[in-house]
Amino acid sequence: MDKKVRVRYAPSPTGYLHIGGARSALFNYLFAKKYDGDFVFRIEDTDIERNIEGAEYSQLHDLIWLNIIPDESIEKMNPKYAPYRQMEKLDLYKKYAYELVEKGYAYECFETSEELDQMKLEQEERGISSFKYDRRSLYYTEEQKAQFKKEGRPVSVRIKVPDNVDLSFDDLVRGKVKFNSNDFGDFVILKSNGIPTYNFAVVIDDHIMDITHVLRGEEHLSNTPKQMIAYNYFGWEAPKFGHMTIIVNENGKKLSKRDHNILQFMEQYRELGYLPEAIDNFLLLLGWTPENDQEIFSMDEAKQAFDPARLSSSPSMFDSKKLEWINGVYIKKMNDEDYFKFILPFLKKVDALASFDEEKLRFAGNLLKNEILYGQQIVELLNEIFIKADLDEEAKLLLNTETSNKVISEFKNRVTSLTDLSKDSVNAMIKEIGKDVNAKGKELYMPIRLMLTGRSHGIELYNIINLLGIDEVLNRLG
Repeated sequence: MDKKVRVRYAPSPTGYLHIGGARSALFNYLFAKKYDGDFVFRIEDTDIERNIEGAEYSQLHDLIWLNIIPDESIEKMNPKYAPYRQMEKLDLYKKYAYELVEKGYAYECFETSEELDQMKLEQEERGISSFKYDRRSLYYTEEQKAQFKKEGRPVSVRIKVPDNVDLSFDDLVRGKVKFNSNDFGDFVILKSNGIPTYNFAVVIDDHIMDITHVLRGEEHLSNTPKQMIAYNYFGWEAPKFGHMTIIVNENGKKLSKRDHNILQFMEQYRELGYLPEAIDNFLLLLGWTPENDQEIFSMDEAKQAFDPARLSSSPSMFDSKKLEWINGVYIKKMNDEDYFKFILPFLKKVDALASFDEEKLRFAGNLLKNEILYGQQIVELLNEIFIKADLDEEAKLLLNTETSNKVISEFKNRVTSLTDLSKDSVNAMIKEIGKDVNAKGKELYMPIRLMLTGRSHGIELYNIINLLGIDEVLNRLG
């Protein structure tokens, strides 16, 4: 690297931090840290009608929660590069837009939206599916332009796209990519309300902020040639681009915010008790492949291992079960104090634990530490124990057998005198019952589980007995 690496994550405050945004931010952050560079957070807030209150805060502070901490942001500005919101730089964009007008690389347009719609319709009738502005504003006289302005017509600025020019670049993910300028027409860079369009504002922002590399989603790939034209007209060096592949669901379809089968936003994972380290680890493997089979990475290990050359060129599948597994690994690795702080808010959601003191709460939490995959799951598991379910017909039939009656009777007799409720002790007792009544597997374990919880599945029996206590166990056995 011949200059300091500077990358950016630049969300719009039209929504909260979601999976795709978090992954983009993580990869940019790791790239910066790999090369001792800066990770910049700025806001692209020009879509004023769609901006959502609180979205800007969510975007930044959910990143901070993920330990993806910007070196510069709207809350930590470098005066050299401030401001960090686009709506605070409208005069700057106008200045640069009219610099291109003066150089003959852009021009003012005076068409109304109705006239543009008519232009599109006429092109569609001629079989032209991709609209291109017909450059009629280039041929208006100065008198006509003055009259339009006097009438109060909208004045926008379009960049003049050169004819039949190949625009190519070496993509960090995809290798050599080439477009031709004939594929698109002259596009607006400054709207009539004075707000710049994305493909113009991002060029100005990246240039004045000294951004050296741009890692972003592949949906921006088609924007790149338009931005390259602006870079060329200004005589500026463009950053190195890398376009990450899409994230797909288990059916191979592009992940959409409307896909309710997958949680989309970091705030949701936070509320459910996913750990930021686990989410980072999962996102790291969502489109990036390590050199070996390692699956668990600390953030420090990720910084050392990350290599953009190993970013996948194929779509990345979002595997919810893998995320759960990774999160479970991180939960198991927590020390007792950190685990208790983490799990306590969830334990307090269980009504049956309301009378428990801290010691009992620690006991309840620790019993299930190796069972849960995320914090909220402990609420579900504990409620399945403390709130006995009604038996269905299949369960009633299973319990109404001679073997089941013998198992329940023997269990009731033996559990009364059981003083050691450890896993080994409880399991040894149940195995002895199995030998005595000639039962094993489902015939042995299911009657006890059904009598204690009313459910055919759940956590291990020794944990159920520990949580209920002998008195409640005997009560449920009848």
